Amino acid sequence: MSFVVAIAVACFFAMNIGASGAAASMGVAYGSGAVSRRRVALLLCGVGVILGATIGGGEVVKTVGEGIVPSNLLSVEVAVIILASACLSLFIANLIGIPLSTSEVTVGAVVGVGIAFQALYLSSLTVIVAFWLLTPVTAFILAFVAGKGIQRLERAYPALLGASWKRWLTLLVVVTGFLEAFSAGMNNVANAIGPLVGAQLLSVDQGIWIGGLFVALGALLLGGKVLETNGKRITRFSLLEGSAISGTGAALVITASLWGIPVPLTQVTTSAIIGIGTAQKGLSLWQKGVIVQMAQVWVVSPVFSLAIAYGLVQALIHGDGWSVVAVSSVFLATVGSVSLLRSVRQDKQSVHEHGGGI
Repeated sequence: MSFVVAIAVACFFAMNIGASGAAASMGVAYGSGAVSRRRVALLLCGVGVILGATIGGGEVVKTVGEGIVPSNLLSVEVAVIILASACLSLFIANLIGIPLSTSEVTVGAVVGVGIAFQALYLSSLTVIVAFWLLTPVTAFILAFVAGKGIQRLERAYPALLGASWKRWLTLLVVVTGFLEAFSAGMNNVANAIGPLVGAQLLSVDQGIWIGGLFVALGALLLGGKVLETNGKRITRFSLLEGSAISGTGAALVITASLWGIPVPLTQVTTSAIIGIGTAQKGLSLWQKGVIVQMAQVWVVSPVFSLAIAYGLVQALIHGDGWSVVAVSSVFLATVGSVSLLRSVRQDKQSVHEHGGGI
């Protein structure tokens, strides 16, 4: 029964990964108009994910399954706790249409388990977190430089914006978007099946096929809202700019995957989008609320899944209900403090705008 529950949770998590990864792979092609139909964009995403997982997903699976905490900790129950904690965080983000890093929530959940058992490979975790910080910054810089170069190129050769080049540029942005979906398969499928492989419930090959298929299914069924967020709500792109965004994301994530590092694909892609947008419009793009909202979710998501996983291990494995009470209290206090701070700011703004006093 535990095995069935573990597989079910992993498959549900994989579907949510597909929903979130859709924006990170084909969102740029869709936003630039290279793929005008949303269903076609999601289908291409699914095919790319399956190919990436089956061809090159093994190294990241090993890292998630045994590179952060000792694999002997990953019983069936612990694997379910990791997946459930990560899945809950990701599902909430998908409901509100915010692209969330599956790597962050999964690694956060694994770290929560490691803290609960007091067994954690800190050196490996340090490398992973360093990549989390480095890759989005690198993506932004590369995309910003590419954006400036594309602007000069399009001014020097206006024919690039004409109909005669559109077919080739459309093909280019679709190919780079497909490569980014391929990179998602290499890197993100491991988040769903890595804990099961670490618990020796599945072989690497079995897990990659199952995970890849359900990620593709999630992209088709649940990915539309996040696709719209990344493709249309942040900024508009030319075909060359779309190719630069997808090519940057694909190159960085494939490189990290070859080293077995789970990296935040959605952060890499969104940072590249913001880099192109900044090259277009300057810092005015940073005023858009969707960027602030995504940044907030990125910061909270690994800590949120860490706290959930830690609390579940303490309650279900160690039988320590007091730790759950403590974690829940901190969570409620944090939410209450944020709510209070917002109320105070709104009151101050109301007084400033309408006057007030005794």
